[in-house]
Amino acid sequence: MATEEKNVEKEISVEERLKALYALQKVTTEIDKIKTLRGELPLEVQDLKDEIEGYETRIQNYTEEIKSLEKQIVAQKNVIEEAHAKIAKNTELQNNVRNNREYDSLSKEIEFQELEILASEKKIKEYTLSIENKKTEVANAKQFRDERKLDLTQKKSELNEIITETKQEEERLMEEGKKAEELIEPRLLTAFKRIRKNVRNGLAVVPVQRDACGGCFNKIPPQRQLDIRLRKKIIVCEYCGRILVDAELAGLQESK
Repeated sequence: MATEEKNVEKEISVEERLKALYALQKVTTEIDKIKTLRGELPLEVQDLKDEIEGYETRIQNYTEEIKSLEKQIVAQKNVIEEAHAKIAKNTELQNNVRNNREYDSLSKEIEFQELEILASEKKIKEYTLSIENKKTEVANAKQFRDERKLDLTQKKSELNEIITETKQEEERLMEEGKKAEELIEPRLLTAFKRIRKNVRNGLAVVPVQRDACGGCFNKIPPQRQLDIRLRKKIIVCEYCGRILVDAELAGLQESK
């Protein structure tokens, strides 16, 4: 009689452990979702911060380039002013030359100064056009920066809201997880965590559905499915190593 009671206790223990394992799996899956949701927003917030910083740097660089171009325009205007002064002086000197050689020399100097004026005027036009283009770039960069700042404010608000909401939910789930872990022996719990770490989707415990493993979708032999439904021992998938439970234990309705 005592042996029979011991066997019943053992059978219930395995079933309870299977239920605890599946409950723990559901809890950890929900926690994974929370972490994923929370994990994406901080990255988006950081990306927006980096983008805004990039626009600020671009605006600063354009502003410095505009100032440099404006200085160059002033310098070219000074060149033009000096050239006009030299032309006026040489023109006056031409009236008092003693020979043709001096006259020709002064004429060449006047021609050179006129070319200097044309070159400076051309540079001023180029610098002015460049300034206009850079001012347009500054205006665009400021517009994009301001738009990203609004996005950043919104994302920060969303992140803070999610952190506030999910913190309580995560704490609740972690408490449920601890209760489930109490029903699982340390060796089995270690195996569960190891499997979760090695599989891509974090599913260490999966139900058998449509005669296949719910993790890798390989077919499970009928006799093995029967053993799984009996819940008398922990059975793992021979293909992926996940712990298998029957659809009924997982609260799923098996399609016929």
